[in-house]
Amino acid sequence: MFAILSSLIAGLAALVAPAAAAPAATPPPAALTWPDLIERPRPTPSATVRYGSDPLQVVDVWLPRGRGPFPTVLLVHGGCWQTKIADRHLMDWAADDLRRRGIAVWNVDYRGVDRPGGGYPGTFRDVSAAADALATHARRYRLGADHVVAVGHSAGGHLALWLAGRPRLPRRSPLRTPRPLSIAAVVSLGGLPDLEEETRVANGCGTEVSATLGAGHYAETSVPRLAPLGVRQILVNGLADKIIPTALATSYQRRMRAAGDQVTVRWVAGAGHVDLIAPGSNAWTITVAEIRAALRR
Repeated sequence: MFAILSSLIAGLAALVAPAAAAPAATPPPAALTWPDLIERPRPTPSATVRYGSDPLQVVDVWLPRGRGPFPTVLLVHGGCWQTKIADRHLMDWAADDLRRRGIAVWNVDYRGVDRPGGGYPGTFRDVSAAADALATHARRYRLGADHVVAVGHSAGGHLALWLAGRPRLPRRSPLRTPRPLSIAAVVSLGGLPDLEEETRVANGCGTEVSATLGAGHYAETSVPRLAPLGVRQILVNGLADKIIPTALATSYQRRMRAAGDQVTVRWVAGAGHVDLIAPGSNAWTITVAEIRAALRR
């Protein structure tokens, strides 16, 4: 009997004993900083093309191995539309990673609002000329110019989306060109998609620079004014991004969908502004998948 009672007591004790504490969840990695990216060994492009006489009117070409024609991405850097903050070299690591994956990259530079000739209309004319130069040089570099995906980071997200809207520019706009490069889809990475709204909503670039760039010409420079673009738009945004408020993406998505466009927003937990263009990060893995889907690869 004593043995039976001892067994019962032991069984009851096991039932009421506190469960072992579950192992603590592994915290997500901290968002990357600029030194985490720019202190990496810097890759070099395959070629550089000039589309104008200014030192900033250039494009770096990143070509995969093979004969081509290659699926092609038009890449636009950010930097709050200011050359003193960033130029095309900020995108070197992203361009090299895409090149290694068999994707050609047309990485454009342009004069920011802080450079002579930049602002309105110069910055927009530069980006337009850089894009149209892709078609001019497509045969030489074996680029797939018939299905180009524009990818822009930060302020470059606005410019990439704007390139897709060029066919809808007002007829008398000085930014209108006769045969703009056709953009098949746009991937905006932590972008500032609505120039007009960004003059009112606090963001890491400040509202003043948006107002300076637009110079009141929002019918020509703010993407929602050109809606519908008629191309798929994917916005990839980090939830730990301290520069770009999430409200800018959701507001843009709502306005563009109301106009009839297909706009998808991908939120990346733990990702900051740098992660979006840093190969090896979870955000970049998601970005590459979206670029491949847009290229139909």
